[in-house]
Amino acid sequence: MMNHFSIPLNGLPVGKSAFHQQADKRFFNSFDNSDILDASLDVDVLVEKSGNYLGVDCHIIGELVVECDRCLEELALPVNRTVRLSVKFGSEPAEGLDLMEEEREILYLPLDADELDLGQVVYDYSLLSLPMQRVHEDGKCNPEVMGRLNGQAVAEENGYEGETTSENPFAVLKGMFNEE
Repeated sequence: MMNHFSIPLNGLPVGKSAFHQQADKRFFNSFDNSDILDASLDVDVLVEKSGNYLGVDCHIIGELVVECDRCLEELALPVNRTVRLSVKFGSEPAEGLDLMEEEREILYLPLDADELDLGQVVYDYSLLSLPMQRVHEDGKCNPEVMGRLNGQAVAEENGYEGETTSENPFAVLKGMFNEE
Protein backbone atom coordinates (compact mmCIF):
# COMPACT_ATOMS: atom_id res chain seq x y z
CA MET A 1 0.00 0.00 0.00
CA MET A 2 1.16 3.52 -0.69
CA ASN A 3 2.54 5.28 2.36
CA HIS A 4 2.46 8.90 1.22
CA PHE A 5 -0.11 9.56 3.96
CA SER A 6 2.48 8.74 6.62
CA ILE A 7 3.52 11.51 8.97
CA PRO A 8 6.91 11.06 10.66
CA LEU A 9 6.56 11.39 14.43
CA ASN A 10 10.28 11.45 15.18
CA GLY A 11 11.47 15.00 14.73
CA LEU A 12 7.96 16.44 14.54
CA PRO A 13 8.29 19.92 16.07
CA VAL A 14 6.14 21.14 18.96
CA GLY A 15 3.31 23.30 17.65
CA LYS A 16 1.40 22.99 14.40
CA SER A 17 2.66 21.33 11.24
CA ALA A 18 0.76 21.24 7.95
CA PHE A 19 0.88 18.52 5.30
CA HIS A 20 -0.81 18.29 1.90
CA GLN A 21 -1.33 15.13 -0.15
CA GLN A 22 -3.52 13.96 -3.00
CA ALA A 23 -5.46 10.74 -3.41
CA ASP A 24 -6.25 9.42 -6.86
CA LYS A 25 -7.45 6.19 -8.41
CA ARG A 26 -4.15 4.44 -7.63
CA PHE A 27 -4.65 5.18 -3.91
CA PHE A 28 -8.07 3.46 -3.91
CA ASN A 29 -6.77 0.60 -6.06
CA SER A 30 -4.13 -0.07 -3.40
CA PHE A 31 -7.03 -1.02 -1.10
CA ASP A 32 -8.42 -3.38 -3.79
CA ASN A 33 -11.48 -1.18 -4.21
CA SER A 34 -13.09 -1.66 -7.60
CA ASP A 35 -16.09 0.57 -6.78
CA ILE A 36 -14.06 3.75 -7.23
CA LEU A 37 -13.57 4.31 -10.96
CA ASP A 38 -11.60 7.53 -10.54
CA ALA A 39 -10.69 9.92 -7.76
CA SER A 40 -9.35 13.40 -7.30
CA LEU A 41 -9.03 14.27 -3.62
CA ASP A 42 -6.95 16.89 -1.86
CA VAL A 43 -6.06 15.99 1.71
CA ASP A 44 -4.88 18.76 4.04
CA VAL A 45 -3.59 17.59 7.41
CA LEU A 46 -2.83 19.85 10.37
CA VAL A 47 -0.93 18.14 13.20
CA GLU A 48 -0.67 19.82 16.58
CA LYS A 49 1.95 18.48 18.96
CA SER A 50 2.15 19.56 22.60
CA GLY A 51 4.01 17.33 25.04
CA ASN A 52 2.35 13.93 24.80
CA TYR A 53 -0.71 15.36 23.03
CA LEU A 54 -1.03 14.85 19.30
CA GLY A 55 -4.11 16.28 17.58
CA VAL A 56 -4.76 15.69 13.89
CA ASP A 57 -7.24 17.63 11.77
CA CYS A 58 -7.66 16.11 8.33
CA HIS A 59 -9.74 17.84 5.64
CA ILE A 60 -10.63 15.77 2.56
CA ILE A 61 -12.13 17.58 -0.43
CA GLY A 62 -12.63 16.65 -4.07
CA GLU A 63 -14.66 14.06 -5.93
CA LEU A 64 -14.95 10.32 -6.40
CA VAL A 65 -16.27 8.72 -9.58
CA VAL A 66 -18.47 5.65 -9.12
CA GLU A 67 -21.08 3.78 -11.16
CA CYS A 68 -24.63 5.05 -11.01
CA ASP A 69 -26.78 2.43 -9.28
CA ARG A 70 -29.56 3.04 -11.78
CA CYS A 71 -27.94 3.30 -15.24
CA LEU A 72 -24.36 2.08 -14.55
CA GLU A 73 -22.84 5.20 -16.18
CA GLU A 74 -20.05 7.11 -14.46
CA LEU A 75 -21.19 9.42 -11.68
CA ALA A 76 -18.96 12.04 -10.01
CA LEU A 77 -19.82 12.62 -6.36
CA PRO A 78 -18.39 15.41 -4.22
CA VAL A 79 -16.41 14.66 -1.07
CA ASN A 80 -16.01 17.27 1.64
CA ARG A 81 -15.15 15.75 4.99
CA THR A 82 -13.26 16.86 8.08
CA VAL A 83 -11.81 14.26 10.43
CA ARG A 84 -10.60 15.22 13.88
CA LEU A 85 -8.35 12.72 15.64
CA SER A 86 -6.67 12.57 19.01
CA VAL A 87 -3.64 10.25 18.92
CA LYS A 88 -2.78 8.29 22.05
CA PHE A 89 0.19 6.02 22.53
CA GLY A 90 -0.18 2.59 24.10
CA SER A 91 -2.65 -0.24 23.81
CA GLU A 92 -6.34 0.28 23.27
CA PRO A 93 -8.52 0.03 26.37
CA ALA A 94 -10.93 -2.86 26.89
CA GLU A 95 -14.04 -2.94 24.72
CA GLY A 96 -17.01 -0.93 25.83
CA LEU A 97 -15.05 2.18 26.68
CA ASP A 98 -15.77 5.38 24.82
CA LEU A 99 -13.42 5.90 21.86
CA MET A 100 -14.41 9.54 21.47
CA GLU A 101 -12.86 12.47 23.29
CA GLU A 102 -14.95 15.62 23.11
CA GLU A 103 -15.26 16.10 19.32
CA ARG A 104 -12.33 13.91 18.35
CA GLU A 105 -12.03 10.23 17.55
CA ILE A 106 -9.23 8.54 19.46
CA LEU A 107 -6.58 6.72 17.45
CA TYR A 108 -4.18 4.44 19.35
CA LEU A 109 -0.59 3.86 18.24
CA PRO A 110 2.04 1.55 19.75
CA LEU A 111 4.45 3.21 22.18
CA ASP A 112 7.36 2.70 19.78
CA ALA A 113 5.55 4.09 16.69
CA ASP A 114 7.72 6.37 14.60
CA GLU A 115 5.09 7.37 12.04
CA LEU A 116 1.37 8.00 11.80
CA ASP A 117 -0.19 6.36 8.73
CA LEU A 118 -3.39 8.20 7.77
CA GLY A 119 -4.01 6.17 4.61
CA GLN A 120 -6.72 4.00 6.18
CA VAL A 121 -8.37 7.07 7.77
CA VAL A 122 -8.48 8.92 4.43
CA TYR A 123 -9.82 5.82 2.67
CA ASP A 124 -12.52 5.09 5.27
CA TYR A 125 -13.81 8.64 5.64
CA SER A 126 -13.79 9.23 1.87
CA LEU A 127 -16.04 6.22 1.34
CA LEU A 128 -18.22 7.15 4.31
CA SER A 129 -18.92 10.50 2.68
CA LEU A 130 -20.61 8.79 -0.29
CA PRO A 131 -24.39 8.39 -0.20
CA MET A 132 -25.96 4.93 0.18
CA GLN A 133 -27.76 5.32 -3.15
CA ARG A 134 -25.45 6.57 -5.85
CA VAL A 135 -27.70 7.81 -8.63
CA HIS A 136 -27.75 10.69 -11.10
CA GLU A 137 -30.17 13.55 -10.56
CA ASP A 138 -33.60 12.99 -12.09
CA GLY A 139 -33.39 13.07 -15.88
CA LYS A 140 -29.57 12.76 -16.00
CA CYS A 141 -29.35 8.96 -16.33
CA ASN A 142 -28.66 7.35 -19.70
CA PRO A 143 -32.05 7.54 -21.52
CA GLU A 144 -31.52 4.26 -23.40
CA VAL A 145 -30.92 2.35 -20.17
CA MET A 146 -33.83 4.07 -18.46
CA GLY A 147 -36.10 3.11 -21.36
CA ARG A 148 -35.09 -0.52 -20.96
CA LEU A 149 -35.64 -0.36 -17.21
CA ASN A 150 -39.12 1.04 -17.77
CA GLY A 151 -39.87 -1.72 -20.31
CA GLN A 152 -40.66 0.70 -23.13
CA ALA A 153 -37.85 -0.50 -25.39
CA VAL A 154 -38.73 -4.15 -24.77
CA ALA A 155 -42.42 -3.50 -25.55
CA GLU A 156 -41.51 -1.65 -28.77
CA GLU A 157 -39.10 -4.41 -29.88
CA ASN A 158 -41.85 -6.99 -29.44
CA GLY A 159 -44.35 -4.90 -31.40
CA TYR A 160 -46.55 -3.90 -28.47
CA GLU A 161 -47.62 -0.34 -28.80
CA GLY A 162 -50.12 1.72 -26.94
CA GLU A 163 -50.11 0.94 -23.26
CA THR A 164 -46.62 1.42 -21.80
CA THR A 165 -45.17 -0.33 -18.81
CA SER A 166 -45.19 2.91 -16.87
CA GLU A 167 -48.99 2.63 -16.97
CA ASN A 168 -49.07 -1.14 -16.65
CA PRO A 169 -45.89 -3.08 -15.80
CA PHE A 170 -47.39 -6.23 -17.33
CA ALA A 171 -47.93 -4.66 -20.77
CA VAL A 172 -44.77 -6.36 -22.10
CA LEU A 173 -46.42 -9.73 -21.43
CA LYS A 174 -49.44 -8.84 -23.55
CA GLY A 175 -50.01 -11.46 -26.21
CA MET A 176 -47.36 -13.80 -24.91
CA PHE A 177 -49.69 -16.79 -24.72
CA ASN A 178 -51.90 -16.09 -27.74
CA GLU A 179 -52.71 -19.37 -29.37
CA GLU A 180 -53.16 -19.36 -33.12
